[in-house]
Amino acid sequence: MIVAIDGPAGSGKSSTARLLAKKLGFIYLDTGSMYRAIALLFQRLGIEPGDSRIAEILDTTCIEIRYDEGVMHVLLDEEDVSDSIRSTAITELSSRISTIDVVREKLVAEQRRMAMMCEQDGGGVVMEGRDIGTVVFPDAEIKFFLVADASERARRRLLQYEESGIDADYDQILADIVDRDIRDTSRKNSPLKQAEDAKVIDTTHLSFDEQVTIMEAAIRERRH
Repeated sequence: MIVAIDGPAGSGKSSTARLLAKKLGFIYLDTGSMYRAIALLFQRLGIEPGDSRIAEILDTTCIEIRYDEGVMHVLLDEEDVSDSIRSTAITELSSRISTIDVVREKLVAEQRRMAMMCEQDGGGVVMEGRDIGTVVFPDAEIKFFLVADASERARRRLLQYEESGIDADYDQILADIVDRDIRDTSRKNSPLKQAEDAKVIDTTHLSFDEQVTIMEAAIRERRH
C-alpha cells in the first residue's frame, strides 16, 4: 500500500508522515531529503540552475535512503549527508533546483523504484512531497493534501531551526515560504496541486497528534 502525502512547505508533511509510518509499520520515504541531497551536491560543485553539466553530473550521482535501527539516513554517493542537508541555505537551494526538469525526472524515477522495492518486500510505504499523489504515484491507494496558513507554517519552520540550533528570522522564513509557494504552484513540471481524489486536511489549528490520528483513521478505514 502506498500512502501519498502532499502539501506546501511547512504544512506538517515530514513529521506527520514519519510518525504515521511508524504507527502503521510502513516505510517512510522523505522525498524532500533527496532534493536536498542534490542541492548539497550542487553547492559543493558550484553548480547553478541552468548549468550545462547538470544532466551529466546526475548520471553519475547516487541518492539513497537507508534505515539503521529505525533511523533514516540520506546517502549521497555513499556519504551520509543526513545532517548536512538541513541548513537554511540548502533549503533555499533545493527549492530552486526542484524546478529543473532533469532533476525531477531522475528523482521521480528513483522514488518510484524505492517504493516498488518496499512493496515487493511486502511492506507499505508513506511518501511525502509536493507531487506524490499527482505525478510520482497517481494511483496511490490513499492520498492526503495538507495545508496551513503561511504564518503558521513559518512559525513551525522557525521552531524546527531553533531546535536544531540554526539561527533564523521569522520574517525571512515567512517571505521564503510565500516565495516557495509561488514557485511550487507555478512551475511547468509537476507543479504543486491537490490530487482530485486526495483528502484535504487543514493543519493550521491541529496538534501534531490530531493530524496523525485523522490520517491513521482514514487509512485503516480504507484498508478494511
